[in-house]
Order: sequence, then C-alpha cells, then structure tokens
Amino acid sequence: MATATTTATPTLIGSVRRALRLLESAGSHPDGATAKQLAREAGLPLPTAYHLLRTLTYEGYLRRERGVFVLGEAVERLGRSEALQNRRSRIADSLGHWRDIVGAPVYFAIYHEGEIDLVAVADSAASPAIDEWADFRETAHAHAIGQCLLSQLTPAERRDHLCRHPVRPLTPHSVPDSGALLERLSSLGRMEPVLERQEYALGTVCAAVPVTVGCTAAAVAISIPFEEQERLLPAVERLHREIGALLTSLAFSISI
Repeated sequence: MATATTTATPTLIGSVRRALRLLESAGSHPDGATAKQLAREAGLPLPTAYHLLRTLTYEGYLRRERGVFVLGEAVERLGRSEALQNRRSRIADSLGHWRDIVGAPVYFAIYHEGEIDLVAVADSAASPAIDEWADFRETAHAHAIGQCLLSQLTPAERRDHLCRHPVRPLTPHSVPDSGALLERLSSLGRMEPVLERQEYALGTVCAAVPVTVGCTAAAVAISIPFEEQERLLPAVERLHREIGALLTSLAFSISI
C-alpha cells in the first residue's frame, strides 16, 4: 500500500509578512513615499496598509514627515547591530588567524568610557587563555593589555584611571605603586609593544601591541607560559608585523 508523503508547511504570520513588504517598499524610497504608494507597491489594500503603517510608525520602524513615510530609528538600530556583528566576526577571524601564526592565545581589548573592555579572545586546547582570576578592568596596572592601553592615554586620563583603580601588587613581580607605573608608561615609545613577566599571574608572561585608530585606544596581546618565555619576543614581533599589514589593508575595524 502506498504511503503518502507530506511536506510540512511552515506557519507564517500574514500581518508580519505584509508589514515587512511595507518596510521593503519604504526602504526603496530614501526621500519617502505616501501610504497609497507603499500600499500599491506592497500589493495591499489601503485600509490594511494604513493600519500597519501606524503600527510601524508607533514602534519606530517608520517615521512620517510631511505626508510621506521614511525608515525610522529602529531600522537604523538593526543595521548598526548587524554591522557590529560583522565587525566582531572580522575581529574574531583575525584573532584566530594570529593565534595560529604565533602559537599562543590572542586577546583584543579597547579602552572604552574610562574602562578596560576585553572584547575578544582566541585560544585553543593546546594554548588556553590565561585565567582572569583578578578583574582585568581593576588591574590594568598589572597586565600587558592594561599597561598598553594606559600608555596610549594622556597623563590626566592615566591619573584619573588610577584614582578609580589604585595600584595594588598582585604578585611579587607586580609594579609596586602608581609612581613606578607612571614612570614606566612615560618611558615607552609611541606604539611600542609592552611586556610584563609574571606581574598579573605567576607562571605567565605577556606582551601587548598598541593599536590606535582615530581616538580609540586598543591593544592586541598574547600570553605564554613562563617556562617558554624565550618565545615571547619573537612572537610579539611577528604579531606586530601581522597587525600592521592588516591595518594597512583596512580589513580590521575597532569601531565597536
């Protein structure tokens, strides 16, 4: 006996589909379009179009100006969100590429609104990332990422940060006080990589490369076990070259 083969039909919400068609039509008119024009292009009865347009306007997806409808801020936020995800994806791809090249976990951080923001990390089972046992935001003085970001700030911005997050040694190798830290930061050359050895965590050495685009301070860093510390300088030099090549190609964005 033959068995009938059925294909499941997805449940579609008609009002959502009609609203999306109106948004698509509105998006094709940068200077705006009337309700009648949008209804005609979307293939909708005018009363239905009016109802949906009012709802879309109330929710911020459309804006009515001088009798025509244009895309609203809610649509713009969706676009910015998509662009943000695309940028984060490119950053993750870059970090993974550098991790494979240098054979060490790679970190990307920015200085945002007065705080250290660890944006992304690329590691592996063979080369795991360092355990964040002390909050990176509060211990910028003790790790290469933080020192690298602080080195890109103005003296006033550094002092403000250290007033909010005072220097406190985390290991016997940590910088002892704010005066010693500020002296170290002021001695660094512009865009010079920053190295720290067991200042944040015993058994680990780290290096960070400064990345500055516009007014945003950023850093890309690596960490290596202390017993392999001879790899640190060659690895960070290779990382520095790779970052320079990628920035030159404009394939990397830190506007997040």
